[in-house]
Amino acid sequence: MMALRLLANEGQGHATKVAGFAAGSALLCAVLAALPAAADNSWIQFGPVGQSTSQSSSGYDLDFVREWEANPPVGFTTVSKANIEATKVAISRYSEIVAAGGWGAVPEPPPKAKPDELIQAGTSDAAVPLLRTRLIATGELKNADTSSSYFDYDLEKAVKRYQAANGLAPTGVLDKRTVGALNVPADARLKQLKVNLGRLQQEASTLAKRYVMVNIPAAQIEAVENGQVVARYAGVVGKPDRPTPLLDSTITDLNFNPIWRLPPTVISEDLIPRGREMQSKGQDVLEKFKIDAYDGSGRKVDSGNINWAKVSPGTYSYSQQPGKENPLGFLKINFGNSHSVYMHDTPSDRIFGRNFRSASSGCIRVHNIAHLAQWLLVGNRGGTAENIAALKASGKRYDVRLKKPVQLHFSYFTAWATEDGVVQFRRDLYQRDGVGAVAAAY
Repeated sequence: MMALRLLANEGQGHATKVAGFAAGSALLCAVLAALPAAADNSWIQFGPVGQSTSQSSSGYDLDFVREWEANPPVGFTTVSKANIEATKVAISRYSEIVAAGGWGAVPEPPPKAKPDELIQAGTSDAAVPLLRTRLIATGELKNADTSSSYFDYDLEKAVKRYQAANGLAPTGVLDKRTVGALNVPADARLKQLKVNLGRLQQEASTLAKRYVMVNIPAAQIEAVENGQVVARYAGVVGKPDRPTPLLDSTITDLNFNPIWRLPPTVISEDLIPRGREMQSKGQDVLEKFKIDAYDGSGRKVDSGNINWAKVSPGTYSYSQQPGKENPLGFLKINFGNSHSVYMHDTPSDRIFGRNFRSASSGCIRVHNIAHLAQWLLVGNRGGTAENIAALKASGKRYDVRLKKPVQLHFSYFTAWATEDGVVQFRRDLYQRDGVGAVAAAY
């Protein structure tokens, strides 16, 4: 109970600031220089668990890939005045590329190619000269012999540099996702930069000294203080058919070991269809997933008396008590919005090691959320890692109002440049850039 008392909002003093992440930002090339050589739950699982796209072979260091995806480098902030100017420079540069005819396509790997059969360091292939030419066009590779078909160390570094700048784990292997990103046409990339420049200019004028930024296409969360990224977290965002909304709000309170109140989309598109399917087989969906139903008067309903064939989304409300099966995990982060969305933990963190993390019904799942909670609790007495861990272990409900509310942005950035001159691209997940599916299909 000591942790519960210490976290009370009325307490005095400041929590220890989050440790373990390097202060400030590092140049992308410095990050890449340190790289080793390349060698879910969607709310709740009413359907089959999706399979990981990771592959195992000597062509990939899977542990490295999972670590990179789950714990992305801190890097520069997505939004800043410096990035606005850098993006303008990138637009000028890409305009010249488009005027010169763009770039040629890199051949896609065979559909059933094993990872160790893909083009990578130490191999020779007729596609390598095309790859060299493509990376020279956008600056990842310099002073290279474009006639050489041998995949050498310099080319591997260039591929890693390109992958990292495009939100892909920098393995140095020319896999399907990397080729898909390389083959987005130059005019599409130019249009993305122009569209995102407007987004950057609008967002930069609204930022506080301390804020949380969720970049939906990147599926990442930044904790930013005084213009520097304190920590960057892998996230899970809404599926294209259940997109995470854009919003600007303020984080006001945290629910430890929360009750999950099923949102309308999950009720109508997941729970009710699954309830009907299971009832036809003599099974009870509420009993299986330990969910309670309540009528309009707030009375708990016997799940055995529910006829799912006649249930509509407004018939009952549903909730799940705290526990290991609760899809919110041990923490829910609240902020005012009209979309019934929030940020939360998850009982399973396997998906954070994947590259494509569009799997929720609109809310944001956060990897290492206890770390973020500690940063948010600056200003609340007792907001330490030890007290947060004690709350998690207790399994008991506890709500904390932030003494210092934190600005929050759910934003959509697919193209920008950082102050070190690196041009960043992410999938146009919800196809909002006006370039069609080409920038969303890898």
